[in-house]
Amino acid sequence: MPSRPASTRAATRTGTARVPARERALLALGQRVTSIESGLTYRVGQLLGQGGFGQVFLAERVGPSDDVPETVCIKVSTRQDGWLREAYFGQLLHDQARAVRLYDAFPFFGGEGRLLYGLALEYACHGDLSAFLARGTRRFSEAAVRREIAGILHVLRKLHRGQLLHRDLTPLNVFVCEGHRLKLGDFGIVRQQSDHRGVTARTLNPHMAPSDIFDGAAPKWQARDDVYQVGQLIGMLVKGDADRRVRTPEVRSLDCSDHLKEIIYRCIGERRKRYESADELIRALDEPPPSMKAGAVKSLQGARVAFTGTLSVPRVEAARAARTAGATVLAGASSKVTVIVRGRPNPLQAAGRDGGRKLLEIKRLREKGLRIAVLSEAQFWRLAGGTRR
Repeated sequence: MPSRPASTRAATRTGTARVPARERALLALGQRVTSIESGLTYRVGQLLGQGGFGQVFLAERVGPSDDVPETVCIKVSTRQDGWLREAYFGQLLHDQARAVRLYDAFPFFGGEGRLLYGLALEYACHGDLSAFLARGTRRFSEAAVRREIAGILHVLRKLHRGQLLHRDLTPLNVFVCEGHRLKLGDFGIVRQQSDHRGVTARTLNPHMAPSDIFDGAAPKWQARDDVYQVGQLIGMLVKGDADRRVRTPEVRSLDCSDHLKEIIYRCIGERRKRYESADELIRALDEPPPSMKAGAVKSLQGARVAFTGTLSVPRVEAARAARTAGATVLAGASSKVTVIVRGRPNPLQAAGRDGGRKLLEIKRLREKGLRIAVLSEAQFWRLAGGTRR
């Protein structure tokens, strides 16, 4: 958990912003709280942060224990529902090395006999990712970005396989632990979906929510919306800045490989084209990008052709030649395309040399098993039967 005061989280309910007012501290410096579950006592230190679902304090374990470290965080809430969820997911993810560790969960009475709900959690020595990047003390290399995000994704994969959606994958809920290892925490708004259609998005963080969810265009949060947030985390790690979300026009200028740019673009781009789960995104990070080398086509007769990139002639002339050769010309990249003719890369392509929007869509369709041939412009003109003017 964080090592500095965390920003108050915003949430929305039916589109209306809800930012909790800052409460007085629920625990006092030096106060001791005892767990009726483990019998352990914790001495309360400084208040580290406060959000919509509780306050987090640095704490010291009093007395010996083989299972709980000396320094922990105590998260305290007045709300039983969020506490129960976090306790449950802490136990469910106990075997996940990249989930913030839960050591203890217990109700107790605070000041004035008020019933409180406490969690003893792993202490993140470098704080949350937002604070860590803001200090600017260390940049993540691309290899480190891939490794650390893969660790987070393995936690998310376990949730997705259980039909569970995190919905709050923000830099405030990713923590930087010893060795600069990233760990995922705060499972307070995780929800289970009864099917793949998702869950109604009533509570969310507007800073990191996809715009179509926030605007109400997509009424249900799906696994692909968790993927959107992971794409934002990747972009923020590459930039070294978590102050604002990454926009799609920024992707081409990120300081990383074209392959990683394509992954980020697909995560944060059009909703229906995103990776559908953590499993798909893990495979994309692990596997080399598919080849877009020119292939072999014997004839354009009956082909459904689309063009991308900069051609040596006006595109209308190339389209006329394709029709003369017996092809149907399509304006965009879709499952109807059988041949894509590739011109020179446009420097303003979305995600690098092979990252034009049409090429990205062709790659996605080929991943799903569609047979789409790629032709260079020279190959196209040879097949067009010398009709070039």
